[in-house]
Amino acid sequence: MTDAVPNRRDFLTGRAVRSELERRGDMIADAVAQSSPPSRGPTLMLRTAAMATDFDVLLNPDGPADQVSIASDALDQVHRLEDQLTAYRDDSELMRINREAATGPVAVEPSLFALLSRAIDIAQRTDGAFDPASGALVRLWQQCRREGRLPTAEEVAAARERTGCRHVGLDHVHQTISLDRDGVEFNLGAIGKGYAVDRIGEAILARGVADWLVHGGKSSVRVAGCHAGHDGWPIGLQNPLLPDRPVLTLLLKDAAISTSGTAVQWFRVGDKRYGHVLDPRTGWPVETMLSVSVIAPDAALADALSTAFFVLGVENALRCCDNFPEVGAILFPLPADGRTVVPILHNLDDSRMFWTSP
Repeated sequence: MTDAVPNRRDFLTGRAVRSELERRGDMIADAVAQSSPPSRGPTLMLRTAAMATDFDVLLNPDGPADQVSIASDALDQVHRLEDQLTAYRDDSELMRINREAATGPVAVEPSLFALLSRAIDIAQRTDGAFDPASGALVRLWQQCRREGRLPTAEEVAAARERTGCRHVGLDHVHQTISLDRDGVEFNLGAIGKGYAVDRIGEAILARGVADWLVHGGKSSVRVAGCHAGHDGWPIGLQNPLLPDRPVLTLLLKDAAISTSGTAVQWFRVGDKRYGHVLDPRTGWPVETMLSVSVIAPDAALADALSTAFFVLGVENALRCCDNFPEVGAILFPLPADGRTVVPILHNLDDSRMFWTSP
């Protein structure tokens, strides 16, 4: 396993990041010369559109005779999940919580209560860098994007007053949720796709199909079993500055990966570009990272932590990894002018990484 966490003294001086970039550059050059990436073989693919993206299930052609019908049934549930989790339909269960929980405890369906409880736990373990109760900030920035402007300092401050898990009360005995003020909103955009991917994959696995890949918008992926003679499924990662160019291939098995970045979702005001990943603690978009990929046992955790690590930046993300020993990460910090984009790796198996020659 590769562990890129140096000592605390190096963190305080910043030497760790510089030395790690240099070390990884040398290792990447060596790895490119040593091996070629595994390739994807023939697959059967099922697709549906939900949560403003495509959800795909990939299967091996030589799988069980009933695997297509099993996968189709599992994939169908993503629409029910969207109806429950979306923050963009007034009739969803999540929006009912947002509307009513400030006036008193709201009873919540058990699986949604478990998801919200887990999301709040992750928020606490990431010092609020991931926060499922940041809907007020998300709504403000979406409005400003439509209007082609930046929010005022007063607007950001007002939204931050209505942001944060500190406003949420959980009653685990009665499975109810309450909010301590009007205007606090859950938005599960940073965990919902991963959660849906997990539900689809687990439904397929429960019916006896051992080898599959499920993804939501390609940014949240979970795999099980093997593919095309490989001990896992090949997953490609792109250069965050040149998305059409692959950087490396991971051979992933019985695990999930999620990527957060600003290559696709962003907007421009004047001569400045703003990404869509917000720091809930400041109310502003993050400007220090290009992308973060997190490998975890399940896609919901990978989804939430890729956002949290993106917000935290390299040094704090590596510290935060101490709270999640089962997690690996690939961090692409914003390079200095004229410098090469070089990733920083944490807790990954080198034998399952295949670098692409530039």
